[in-house]
Amino acid sequence: MIVKEQPDLLKRELEEARTRKLSLILGIIFVAINLRMPITSISPLLELIRFDLPMSNTLAGFLTTLPLIAFAIISPFVSKLSRKLGVEQLVFYTLLFLVFGSFIRPLGNNLAFLLAGTLLIGIGIAIGNVILPSIIKKEFPFKLGLLTGVYSISMNLFAAIASGLSFPLASNIGLGWRGTLYIFAGFAVLALIIWLPQLNKKQKPFSSANLKGSAPAHRSVWKSKLAWQIAIVMGIQSAVFYINVAWLPVIVQDRGFTASDGGFMLSFMQFGIIPITFIIPIIAGKTKDQRLLMNLASLFICLGIVGLMLPVANLLYLAIISVLLGIGGGMAFSLSMMFFSLRTNTPEEAAETSGMAQSVGYVLAAFGPLLFGFLHDMLGNFEVALLVLLLAGIGLFLAGQGAAKNQKLFHS
Repeated sequence: MIVKEQPDLLKRELEEARTRKLSLILGIIFVAINLRMPITSISPLLELIRFDLPMSNTLAGFLTTLPLIAFAIISPFVSKLSRKLGVEQLVFYTLLFLVFGSFIRPLGNNLAFLLAGTLLIGIGIAIGNVILPSIIKKEFPFKLGLLTGVYSISMNLFAAIASGLSFPLASNIGLGWRGTLYIFAGFAVLALIIWLPQLNKKQKPFSSANLKGSAPAHRSVWKSKLAWQIAIVMGIQSAVFYINVAWLPVIVQDRGFTASDGGFMLSFMQFGIIPITFIIPIIAGKTKDQRLLMNLASLFICLGIVGLMLPVANLLYLAIISVLLGIGGGMAFSLSMMFFSLRTNTPEEAAETSGMAQSVGYVLAAFGPLLFGFLHDMLGNFEVALLVLLLAGIGLFLAGQGAAKNQKLFHS
């Protein structure tokens, strides 16, 4: 009788384990959905917000830069928080920040609500950006590429959907900018509900001290040459992405096309990014050395920038250039996310490296568009600004030679 019950018990335990894993994957997907959507959903609504609230161009720019500043400041502390609270609890707090920020942001006729909500959203996204790659390394060590691809495509796909639907929802359907932001806030609430089962797991501090083969706790990723190479890769790809988001439509208009045409070029860039962010992590996860992929990413980015430097006023040409920038940027972003896991020994190291790299990365991302705009305003053209961006693309190639090499931060 006991012998007969044992297979049933084992089968039941396997089913429960599978259900827990599927629940966690669903939770990761919905958390990822909320890591770019709150930013991309507000950008198309800025003109409507400025019409409704007294806001200068400078303040409008600060509104889009504020989350990036939060990313840079908060990211280095996430690893320590995860050790104290446990990753499941920390993700729950991440979602609370996102929910409260998303619902505070459209409140009233006061800029204070808009800025406070945006800051809370920035804090929540900063934590999620750092902690999700380390959760994937901890829970799915043999499916790093696949799960990173699922996480990346979820984030980028819904970011693109939000940017495309925001203005039609607000203007054509008549929801207004507040109603539109509340619609997207619902996704944060849904993610919070889906994540709740993870809180039933036994909370365990996120510490490599409990893992065999861990690196000594006193080793700092800030002193690792490899970690800095990963951080530079993360920083340059982030800066290139946000410069393109801010200035590609302006460059298109400078060639004599409409603002709508400029928006379409951003859509083409997203078309290049979305499939790549699913495919590249899977390929990278099956190879020990990713330098070929990193070289291709740098090549596509540099080709796209050189293409923008040529004074060609043709929409088909600009669409192809936009897709090239998207493919290169999507590859560089995906590889950056994979390096946090591939170049570390433990989930804790992955979280620390992610925190450091994203802190450095979002400093560059915050100031990159400002520097690009400053060079344009000072010189009256885009040539020098694009040349500096091309040098950044070459820097991505150089830093990538170390970051993509088959090695670890610390030898255990």
